[in-house]
Amino acid sequence: MAWFFTLIDSDWFPLIVLLLVVLIIQLVYYWFVFGRLAFYNPAKRSFSSEKPPVSVIICAKNEYHNLVRFLPKVLEQDYPQFEVIVVNDASDDDTFYLLRELSDKYPHLNVVDIKENLNFFTGKKFPLSLGIKSAKHELLLLADADCVPAGPHWISSMQSAFTGNTEIVLGYGAYIAQPGLLNRLIRFDTLQVAMQYMSLALSGMPYMGVGRNLAYHRSLFYNSGGFVKHYKIISGDDDLFINQVARKSNTRVQPDPAAFTYSKPKQTLGSWLRQKRRHLSTGGFYKFKHKVVLGLFSFTQLLFFGLLILLAVYKVEPILLGAVFVIRLATQLFITKKSMRRMNEKGFLLWIPFFELFLLVVNVILGFRGLFSKKTQW
Repeated sequence: MAWFFTLIDSDWFPLIVLLLVVLIIQLVYYWFVFGRLAFYNPAKRSFSSEKPPVSVIICAKNEYHNLVRFLPKVLEQDYPQFEVIVVNDASDDDTFYLLRELSDKYPHLNVVDIKENLNFFTGKKFPLSLGIKSAKHELLLLADADCVPAGPHWISSMQSAFTGNTEIVLGYGAYIAQPGLLNRLIRFDTLQVAMQYMSLALSGMPYMGVGRNLAYHRSLFYNSGGFVKHYKIISGDDDLFINQVARKSNTRVQPDPAAFTYSKPKQTLGSWLRQKRRHLSTGGFYKFKHKVVLGLFSFTQLLFFGLLILLAVYKVEPILLGAVFVIRLATQLFITKKSMRRMNEKGFLLWIPFFELFLLVVNVILGFRGLFSKKTQW
């Protein structure tokens, strides 16, 4: 016990106590928040056997090559009654001719053509609003032009989560696995985001969804004013809208692999960083309670590594520091591995410690850049 009393008398003792407090906070997040998704049991959840009509909405701007590959998979879903609305947002490639050709083959494909670059809303909000206005059915299911459903039961699986008072269903928009380190990084980051928004929704605090796979009621969109409250913000057609209207009582998640969509990931680090910067730019507009919960995790995550490195440099109780690091790492790998299995992700478990540190640095840099730049590239 002599080492303990020596430690108490040390000048570093307050920082060690702070490190242990930070560790406890991180463990609480992993076990009691992110564990909601990791240990999700669909057998304990009720699902609807009804199959009401659904309107699938996809916005496309110069997406000819993606639509050729992926749109037929959406149009050929195994579902009794649905329409697919593609909003052609003033494309100058061959999208118009492709959609006209597909319309002849698939009568349930409805095309909305925007012939000029109208900028009443920035980003995707204006074309998406037109798509919602054109929808014939109450249930809306959103995806992107570069998304492909996991299988023929995507619509059915997403729709089955609408039970009782449910108005919003949060799906998982994964990225296609490809060779390379960047692809693993992108898929880890996507999984980490899903662990946060799905786990918090399961905890009764929904705060966002992803437009690559998101469903909600058409009436909810109109009753809440649509995108009016944040129309000047380039992004946010998915997360800011959900942050505005989602509640514990009206939101569910659907982590069934049959309900996933898969998108083409960015091929260069620069393009991915621009995409990530755009996504991060909306976080400052979340509700205060959501910013507190998300910010506390990110802050303690950064503080954990900062304190650990500082104390390690000065060789303060290396055995204690090693134990603290291993406890958190083991918890992180265990919960993340469980979540990876749940979300059909693989191939990056051993890279997680390096990806986490890299993303911490990236998020700090992009966060500071966001303070001095109000515009982000779409």
